[in-house]
Amino acid sequence: MQITAKLVDIKNRDIYPATVAIADGKIVSVVKVEVDNENSLAYMMPGFIDAHVHIESSMLIPAEFARLAVVHGTVGTVSDPHEIANVCGLAGVEYMIENGKTVPFKFNFGAPSCVPATTFETAGANISAGDVAALLKRDEIKYLTEMMNFPGVLNNDPEVMAKIKSALDAGKPVDGHAPGLRGEQARQYIEAGISTDHECFTQEEALDKLSHGMKILIREGSAAKNFDALADLLHDHSEHIMFCSDDKHPDSLVASHINELCSRASHRGIDVFKILQAACINPVEHYKLNIGLLQVGDDADFILVKNLSRFEVLQTYINGVLVADEGQSKISGASAGMNNNFDCIEKIPEDFIYFHEDKFDGLTPVIEAIDGQLITNKLMVALKPEDGILKPDLKDDILKIAVVNRYHHAPIAKAFIKNFGLTEGAIASSVAHDSHNIVVVGVDDESICRAVNLIIKARGGISCVSKNEETILPLPVAGLMSDQDGYEVAKAYTDIDAKAKKLGSALSAPFMTLSFMALLVIPHLKLSDKGLFDGNEFKLI
Repeated sequence: MQITAKLVDIKNRDIYPATVAIADGKIVSVVKVEVDNENSLAYMMPGFIDAHVHIESSMLIPAEFARLAVVHGTVGTVSDPHEIANVCGLAGVEYMIENGKTVPFKFNFGAPSCVPATTFETAGANISAGDVAALLKRDEIKYLTEMMNFPGVLNNDPEVMAKIKSALDAGKPVDGHAPGLRGEQARQYIEAGISTDHECFTQEEALDKLSHGMKILIREGSAAKNFDALADLLHDHSEHIMFCSDDKHPDSLVASHINELCSRASHRGIDVFKILQAACINPVEHYKLNIGLLQVGDDADFILVKNLSRFEVLQTYINGVLVADEGQSKISGASAGMNNNFDCIEKIPEDFIYFHEDKFDGLTPVIEAIDGQLITNKLMVALKPEDGILKPDLKDDILKIAVVNRYHHAPIAKAFIKNFGLTEGAIASSVAHDSHNIVVVGVDDESICRAVNLIIKARGGISCVSKNEETILPLPVAGLMSDQDGYEVAKAYTDIDAKAKKLGSALSAPFMTLSFMALLVIPHLKLSDKGLFDGNEFKLI
């Protein structure tokens, strides 16, 4: 097979007409040619790579994720199976690897570094330093995933340091996760062998980490959106920048992927070669990925785009196979289920009553959710008890949040949260980073209970209840993913998302924001199944 196009030579900062010959899935020659009408040619360039993503957060199994992603020119991912590992352990990691192999797509999975993520929550599994060492010996495992336990790194925790050492001994990079870490502590964290961070939300933080030799991943997902704050780093630091989504819900994946970030960067006036260095080249070189870069002898992984401003993808090729053409995926998904590790009983409204205990001088800690961010604020609010019970204050948009242990019957953790905006009903999810217990926000105990019980009955999913309606999107694979058609899942998600917004939520992605309200490793205040957690003090309060 031969294709003639305007070849984008990113490394040599050149664009020229060329005929590229492909045989047995490899690039066998690249020959400059003269053509009569160069403007009629598409641009040929390496495919896009998402440098850090949890496939599980798309609510799709890997095969279906790939089916949607290739339409946008994505040929590979650096995939952290941390979510399913926290539910199903090593069996979950194996599931992701094997399902990924059923489709022509370059998944690159890592060894989960933090399972469980903390000792302050109940997870479904434990992955030890020995387990990590064994995983890192496998060719399919490309790196040690985000080391969220940065206090463990700073304090030289033996288990944490053993995991990092295993990766370094295997010659594989270690991903970081250190939101807000600066100065001497950032230097110490990086010098432990940690090479990347995708949690920067200010340019100052990113520059500080870059100065210590760390590479920065600019994240733009369905909930956390840091592109606008960090994109201008590409002007001076393009060799040390990558793009990632981290968490991408199915409706967002149908709409766009890394191609959108390239387009937005172009419209900011950033040099196209610097943009493509971050989107296509840096992940391959940093993680030593088996993804081609349009060099002779490389795997024939490339895309044809209409232009280098909007990056409208015409075709996507992986190993020389056409996997997407004019917006249509050529990949056939491979359905496969597995254990979802649910073992809790249905609840009653009385289980969600919040009995007042005056521990904070008449004030109550309230989580303040922030649209487009994973971080939250800690508010102290004077909620007035009624007959010894604290209730939501809808006038001030203070609702009840609860986390229900999915792995066994246990007391329910309850707190209060601001900015979800619901004026009736409740929304709930078994996608609740990192341990994936059930998290729910609602205006009253009856609605909260109904939303939770829908998920328990389905053994996983996201739910929305109003006064007169109940809706659930089932997620039977580990309580995190559907094994159904990805486009149909996206439609169902769009429907339930609209229903949550109809209940009053002004959040851009209510379910994605909800899923992070139990993520203890992100400051400042979160709720686990064991109670309210202060991320600054790193303890239950």
